[in-house]
Amino acid sequence: MQWSYPILRVGGTEIRIHLTFLLLLAWIGIAYFQEGGTSAAIEGVGFIGAVFACVVLHELGHAAAATRYGIRTPKITLLPIGGVAELERLPEKPSEEIVVALAGPLVNVVIAAFLVVALGTTFGIDALISMDNPHVAFVARLAAVNIWLVLFNLIPAFPMDGGRVLRALLATRYNRVRATEIAGTVGQFAAFAFGFIGLVAGNVLLIFVAIFVYLAATAETQAMGLEAAARAVNVRDVMISRFESLPATATLDEAAQALLRTTQHEFPIVDGGGRLRGVLTRTGLVAGLQQRGGQTPVIEAMAANIPVVRDHEKLIKALEPLKKGTAPAVGVVDGRGRLVGYVITENVGELMLLRSAVAS
Repeated sequence: MQWSYPILRVGGTEIRIHLTFLLLLAWIGIAYFQEGGTSAAIEGVGFIGAVFACVVLHELGHAAAATRYGIRTPKITLLPIGGVAELERLPEKPSEEIVVALAGPLVNVVIAAFLVVALGTTFGIDALISMDNPHVAFVARLAAVNIWLVLFNLIPAFPMDGGRVLRALLATRYNRVRATEIAGTVGQFAAFAFGFIGLVAGNVLLIFVAIFVYLAATAETQAMGLEAAARAVNVRDVMISRFESLPATATLDEAAQALLRTTQHEFPIVDGGGRLRGVLTRTGLVAGLQQRGGQTPVIEAMAANIPVVRDHEKLIKALEPLKKGTAPAVGVVDGRGRLVGYVITENVGELMLLRSAVAS
């Protein structure tokens, strides 16, 4: 996610903080400072920090449950509206998805119970409805936040935790794509409801939540459709098969001439046997010309270690590394290992555009 920065690593999961979250902390600090001075600002920022520590534990709950099924969680990103755990793939079975989805709220249940029972906190309805009231005990307000996190996350609005449970239950009757479409539609309607309530009540945060839920529901529905299409289509039917490659002995000046005479934005670099050595992107070409000069060999500016798939395999094999963003392209090779085409994000998007046009 752009504009996010790593702050911590827990096991194999990198905790990142989005720039907008820092802006939230600054806004909270200024608002509390204006009301009560430095001590109030410190207390306000500290409370928000404690809340988001609970959010991180919530997301780590998802990650821990996913690990049981062999699913890694490379990143967790903190946003002003909560956290996002980025699983490397979805659980295969509906029962597994339910476990992973409920693991996060269960962590908040444990935190709330610990704060209320183990610390002997005096907890009542005032804490639940006055979380922003500094006169209510810090620990009581934190327990209330965790209770609200449980209730809010269990709303069946995809892609929230309750929405993922809904999708998993639907997947016991429908295929996963159809289940995602239904859950996504429910999530979009819930987003409109959140937005309306936020506008009427003047709650800016709820409006932001509505926008996030709507965009996330739409994006995940599209991603599931793309994955289903990628499992059904052969990579040779989607790959770019008419292209100009460059020999490993070519210079950046020669690559620049190829850029001008073609419509390509990336050039496969091949050896004498037609095997892929790397890919020179337009960005890499420009940077290479600026830093090294036109007589520099293309192999010094290309992206190396490009993943390859066989031409008889399904598109899903090429889609996985493209989704991770670790390579600008995926090479497609024949039985002898010679490059016969390549796949980039843009032509996968064009596939979905065409499928949408045919479906409509």
